[in-house]
Amino acid sequence: MSKSLNTNPRADFYQRVTDKIIRDLEQGKRSWIKPWTTSSEHAAAARPLRHDGTPYRGVNVLILWSEAIERGYTSATWMTYQQAQALGAQVRKGEHGTTVVYAKTIERAEDDPDTGKETVERISLLRAYTVFNTEQIDGLPNQPAPQPAVIEPISSRIDRADAFITATNATIVHKGNRACYVPSADRIEMPPYRQFIDTPTSSAAEGYYATLLHELIHWTSPKHRCDRDIGKRFGDNAYAREELVAEIGAAFLCADLGIALEPRPDHAAYLVSWLSLLKSDKRAIFAAAALAQKTFDWLAAKSHPD
Repeated sequence: MSKSLNTNPRADFYQRVTDKIIRDLEQGKRSWIKPWTTSSEHAAAARPLRHDGTPYRGVNVLILWSEAIERGYTSATWMTYQQAQALGAQVRKGEHGTTVVYAKTIERAEDDPDTGKETVERISLLRAYTVFNTEQIDGLPNQPAPQPAVIEPISSRIDRADAFITATNATIVHKGNRACYVPSADRIEMPPYRQFIDTPTSSAAEGYYATLLHELIHWTSPKHRCDRDIGKRFGDNAYAREELVAEIGAAFLCADLGIALEPRPDHAAYLVSWLSLLKSDKRAIFAAAALAQKTFDWLAAKSHPD
């Protein structure tokens, strides 16, 4: 048995985050995509970091990416008011923090009054807290700050992506003009590399690898991998959620591999189904982000088994 317990006395955190992402989608923006246009923006596009250099996970990545985009932050590092004070620094007067979430599951054993047998109840605890970007803080020590992965030349980044994908042992076939995962054959189909072109925000190579990483997320869906319901037809909730998982998971992978993630034109068709899903279920984006994080972790373990 399991249930959720929201211990945040403030406004419903699930609804606030979902409403923000709905507003972005209605404006044609996706909270998990930031185009890279200058070197100063690379830090904000990498996964957000805690003050000790640990990357944030799940829905917190989307929340902090979105906030960095909206406010123009180039630093990837965030900390609480108390953490800043402990370093002898001070959040500037008038600055507004960003609410992120801490979630954990606890187990509570109880005796069933009818059978007398012990049952274990799982309770999800959700706590919200506030963080500030380091660009909102004065007086931080002049010590080397934790930095996201170094952005290297295109050829090096693509080499790293190749190694990552090869380590998964996924079957990839290049043919035709569509990118997709074919469950019945358990393979990924990709257009030939030459069909990808440069855009103002990414190279042809980055477009190719970003697309392939999206399909690689779909490839993890079978039961013997990450076991996700991918839906049966376009427009149903499971199908829409799987596309969200693939979009967010690809964004996580691209950030770690240093690849610009550009919206795929064919995914404009999914906006209506995403909006419908988010409006009907305030926890859908949290679930999708959690599944994307689980898939990211699974693929990372495959790529680095040690």
